[in-house]
Amino acid sequence: MTTTAPTWVKSSYSSGDDPDCVEVAIAPTDATVHIRDSKNRDGAQLAFTDDVWSAFVAACSA
Repeated sequence: MTTTAPTWVKSSYSSGDDPDCVEVAIAPTDATVHIRDSKNRDGAQLAFTDDVWSAFVAACSA
C-alpha cells in the first residue's frame, strides 16, 4: 500500500522572512485539513474535517 504525503502550503499573507507562520495541507486520502507550525515541521499537527474547517474560515471572515 502506498500513501501520498500532503503538500504543505504557507499563507500568502506570510512573507518569506517571517518565521511565525502556520502551514496548511489537505490530506489526499480523506480530505482532512492539517495545520502545523512552520518552525517545527516534525512537531504536532492539528487535523480538521472539511466541514469544521469551513466553519472556522467562515467565522474568521465574518
